[in-house]
Amino acid sequence: MTQVLQRPQETDVPTLSVADLRVWFDSPRGMVRAVDGVTLDVAPGRTLGVVGESGSGKSVLARTVMNILAPSAVVQPGSRIEFEGRDIATLRREEARRLWGAQLAMVFQDPMTSLTPVLTIGAQLNETLRRHLPISKSDALLRAEELLEWVGIPEPRKRLKQYPHNLSGGMRQRVVIALALACSPRLLIADEPTTALDVTVQHQILTLLQRLQRENGMAMVLITHDLGVVAGRSDDIAVMYAGRVVEQAPTRVLFREMRHPYTRALMGSIPRISDPSHTRLRAIPGRPPTVVDPPPGCAFAARCPHARPRCLAETPVLNTQETTGDRHRYACFFPVGTTAGDDAWETNLNEGRTAAGLPVDSRSVG
Repeated sequence: MTQVLQRPQETDVPTLSVADLRVWFDSPRGMVRAVDGVTLDVAPGRTLGVVGESGSGKSVLARTVMNILAPSAVVQPGSRIEFEGRDIATLRREEARRLWGAQLAMVFQDPMTSLTPVLTIGAQLNETLRRHLPISKSDALLRAEELLEWVGIPEPRKRLKQYPHNLSGGMRQRVVIALALACSPRLLIADEPTTALDVTVQHQILTLLQRLQRENGMAMVLITHDLGVVAGRSDDIAVMYAGRVVEQAPTRVLFREMRHPYTRALMGSIPRISDPSHTRLRAIPGRPPTVVDPPPGCAFAARCPHARPRCLAETPVLNTQETTGDRHRYACFFPVGTTAGDDAWETNLNEGRTAAGLPVDSRSVG
């Protein structure tokens, strides 16, 4: 089969660089701080996993990069988004549209709403290819067939004549991936790409994305609520909570030395095959905080078994810890696995509750 995509040239410039990104939404209750000071980089050929609960700001971050925010969204002054060294935060919608598909692409959660129901699969691929590439209609259809074969869809010629409702959920998501990669983008954002799929198909789609990312050498941002999803499919992980990045590190470092209590709680909530039948699932106590005029202090304090009075008064910033040459950043005054963190947990255990009022017992994460 003809090689569809070409590996980009290597460069020291990050494919995506986000600095102090703040995105607020105007609401009847006040300004909703959906993304509040996020800074991260994605290097060419690498995958960044962005993990967090629903409402943590992951999807807003992705849509801000793609410039497809709702009209009520306000990107605050001082926010910076650069794509391959070019400032794209201030692009007008028409200027951003020229980047979509050709250089920046996104795979959304629901493949059914990502595809036009009244157009065939072939027509949608043909439109994408001809919009961005100097290619004839016949060549576009040939390349569309190659793309469907490339993403693992059987009988691609037959599928080109079908409509989205004729395909299964997994096949529709493969079509969406083919559309996103049709013009060899240099950055792919996959926003919960397996949410509506069963477990077996989820594995197939995630493995497909990983393979295509490596073959193409493009940068990828994989957004999910599950640390297990990004464990073997990302180079770096950023954990978001209440609009902020609370921990960021190379994947192997994060899983070896989790420092933020929220990261540890997310990991603890993953069901394990080794657990006996009917084992009660672990949940993170409490509720996510309001992002409308949030109170001072750490946003996770009200749910954290390590929380002390300082956590209620001061907001921790991302500090950098050098671990065997790898950059590990976390925003916590009493990190997991440190003397300060262990002392805070033991103090709360002895007192029976945290400074925020959360009950603590010996089963809590220390």
